[in-house]
Amino acid sequence: MFDKLKVFTGNSNPLLADEICHYLHLPVSQAMVRRFSDGEIFVEIAENVRGADCYVIQSTSPPVNDHLMELLIMVDAMKRASAKRITAVVPYYGYARQDRKVAPRVPISAKLVADLFTTAGANRVLAMDLHAGQIGGFFNVPVDHLFAAPVVLDYLRKNLRGEAVIVSPDAGGVERARAIATRLQAGLAIIDKRREKANVAQAMNIIGDVHGKLAVILDDMIDTAGTLTEAARALMEHGAKEVWACATHAVLSGPAMTRITESPISKVVVTNTIPLTEEAGKSEKIISLSVARLLGEAIRRIHMEDSVSSLFV
Repeated sequence: MFDKLKVFTGNSNPLLADEICHYLHLPVSQAMVRRFSDGEIFVEIAENVRGADCYVIQSTSPPVNDHLMELLIMVDAMKRASAKRITAVVPYYGYARQDRKVAPRVPISAKLVADLFTTAGANRVLAMDLHAGQIGGFFNVPVDHLFAAPVVLDYLRKNLRGEAVIVSPDAGGVERARAIATRLQAGLAIIDKRREKANVAQAMNIIGDVHGKLAVILDDMIDTAGTLTEAARALMEHGAKEVWACATHAVLSGPAMTRITESPISKVVVTNTIPLTEEAGKSEKIISLSVARLLGEAIRRIHMEDSVSSLFV
């Protein structure tokens, strides 16, 4: 059934690729990715891909530019080896926050990266929890945009205790938070956040009742954790009994782990779209859920030309 299905991976998330291949009952296909002494990336596909349906699993996570170039070069190598179709499986899409012009003379880097995928030879993109839905429209090839919501919902259903409220850390995440709150039959709250500059946020006001409740902050990613920890303190000041956080992408750059450790957050639930840092992996507060089955099922359906839409929610 999967004679012509090939799954490759770069260096960004090989463990996730292993889990996906385990779900598909396939071995990870062989590709050599190495660097010359000057840092240039060299890729050699070590098996025949002529006429094959190829999937390259690579999060463009830190170091973002290295992993992005690895992905582009792997796609180019497969195109030149006569692969029938090449799908870039990007669990975490770097540059996604640069999706619009927020000031004069700034780039829209998310669109540039989308163009690079197409130019390299990707025929399709499979992504998860893009920072903004419109990024899917930046591509000139089909995009399957999955959400980690089923994985997060399953965990919350099994572990929530007492009365809970789902909290959006900003106005942009209200739709996501409302969808989860509806499915859990939980309350909804919104934090009015004022951002003065990049990676610096200040929580100002809370809309909704959190007093005496378990507050679950829901976001698409945790980067430096400034927004997250400020939101947690604001929730505790407004009478929340306990604060959890849920996010799909655990970027956790810079002072993130220090902030989380020192914050009133008791649990941070993330997924393995990005491998955890050593410090995060040792933290008792961090819980990582696997999205391998979700991505694996999407790959199976795309390969078999079945519908993927039921996996979107």
